[in-house]
Amino acid sequence: MGEDITISLKNVSKCFKRYARPVERLKEILLPGKSRADEFWALHNINLDIFKGETVGIVGRNGSGKSTLLQIIAGTLTPTTGEVKVNGRISALLELGSGFNPEFTGRQNVFFNGRLLGLTQGEIENKLDDILGFADIGEFIDEPVKTYSSGMFVRLAFAVAVNVEPEILIVDEALSVGDGVFVHRCMAKIKSFQDAGGTILFVSHDTGTVARLCGKVIWINQGNIVEIGEPDVISRHYQAWMYEQINDYQKKYAQEQLTENEQNPEKVENVPQNLIKQQKESIKSNPFTEKKYKSYNNVERFGTGRAEIINIEVLDINNANIGFVYPKDKIKLVIQIVSFDRIKMPIVGIALCDRLRTTITSLNTDQYNYKLSSLLPHQLLTVEFQLDWPEIQGDNYVLECAVACGTQEQHEMLDWLQSPLNIMSGVIDLTFGIFRIPNIEISHRVKAYGHDLKTNSKVLEGNMNY
Repeated sequence: MGEDITISLKNVSKCFKRYARPVERLKEILLPGKSRADEFWALHNINLDIFKGETVGIVGRNGSGKSTLLQIIAGTLTPTTGEVKVNGRISALLELGSGFNPEFTGRQNVFFNGRLLGLTQGEIENKLDDILGFADIGEFIDEPVKTYSSGMFVRLAFAVAVNVEPEILIVDEALSVGDGVFVHRCMAKIKSFQDAGGTILFVSHDTGTVARLCGKVIWINQGNIVEIGEPDVISRHYQAWMYEQINDYQKKYAQEQLTENEQNPEKVENVPQNLIKQQKESIKSNPFTEKKYKSYNNVERFGTGRAEIINIEVLDINNANIGFVYPKDKIKLVIQIVSFDRIKMPIVGIALCDRLRTTITSLNTDQYNYKLSSLLPHQLLTVEFQLDWPEIQGDNYVLECAVACGTQEQHEMLDWLQSPLNIMSGVIDLTFGIFRIPNIEISHRVKAYGHDLKTNSKVLEGNMNY
C-alpha cells in the first residue's frame, strides 16, 4: 500500500451466520463438520482505495452494508475473506453509543474511549477541557451515560472523536440526532479537519450533505459497490434508483390490496366494479417504459413514463427566454407535459439546486394546494409558475422539474428531468438557506396534443395567487 493510500480493501467479504435456535450454535461447535446456520453475506468482494486527505461519502438504503463496511475499516469487525489495510489512527462514530459503557459517567467514558484510541492518561487530561467544552453537556458529564438522551450521547461521542487528533474520521449517521446548533458546530469541526488534511468517511441518507462535504461518493447496495464517482452524478443515479424502488413498492402494494379485495368481497361490496377494473388495469405491466422521450435526450431522467416533460423554459415578464437573473427579478417557469395515459391527479414541481446538486428550495402544485386538471391520453399540460427570484448568492444554479400522479405524501413518479436547465444568478450581499418562496402565482392549461385525434379536447384553465 502506497503512502498516499490511507485505507485499502482487497476482495473483502463479510458473512454473518444466523441460527434458528441457540442450541444449533452449540451443536455446530460440539459436532463440527456440518453447518447448522443460514449464511448472510453482508459484503461481497469489496475493492476500494481511499487516499490521504480525501472525504468520501457512502450512500445506500438501510441494510445495504454501509455500517458493516465501516466497522471492518474501524477494526470492530473482521472480514470473512479479503485484506484490509489502514494507515493512520482511526476515530469512529458508528452506532450510537458504541464504545461507551452505559454504567460509566460521561467523564469516565471520555478516558475509557481515549485509551481505546491509543492516547495516554496524560494526553487525555490535556484534551479534557476541549472535549467537555465541545460536548457542552454541563453537570451531566458526571452522570452515568445510560441516563443521557440520544442527543447528549452523540454530543459527547463526537467531542471525543474529533479531539483525540485522529488521522481518519468515520461518521455514520451520528449527526442525525443532534440539534441544529450542535450540527453546525460539528460541520465546522469537520471542515477544519478537512483543511488539516484528515481523511473522512461520511455516511448519510442526506445526499445534499454528502455533496457539500465529500469529493467522492460510493453507492452500496446489497453488499456490493454499485458505483463510485462525483457527488452530483451519484446523487442523480441514486435518486432515480430510489424512485424506481418506490414505484415498484406501490405497484406491489396495489396488487396485494386487489388480491385481498377479490378474496374478501364482503369488504368491498360497496365499491363500484369499474373502480376495481381500473385497479386491475393500473397494475398491469407498464407499457410506457419503452417509449422514447421526445426531447432532452442527453439529460438523465426517470419515471414510469405515463407522462413526459417535453419542455421547460425560464422567461422574463415579457416572455423572453433568459439565463441570467438578479434577486427579486420577476420570472416565469413554464413546463410542458404530454400525457400518454389517463392521469387522475397530476402534480408538477420544480427544484432549485446549486452546483453540487444540493436542493436550495423546491415547490410543487400540491404543496400550494393548487389542483391541476385530470389528463386524458395525448393531452398537453402547460404549467406556469410566476415568482420573484430568491435572494441567494451569485452562482450557477440548476432547475429540475418533475411530474407525478397522486399526492405529495404518496405518488407515482411519471417523469423527472435531472438538471435540464442552468441559470446564473447575479451577485448580492444577502444569502438565504432553504426557504419557501413568497408571492407565487400558478396557472395551467390543457389542450389536445398530436395529430392523431379526431376531435379536439375542451381547453381547461385555472390559476391561483399566493
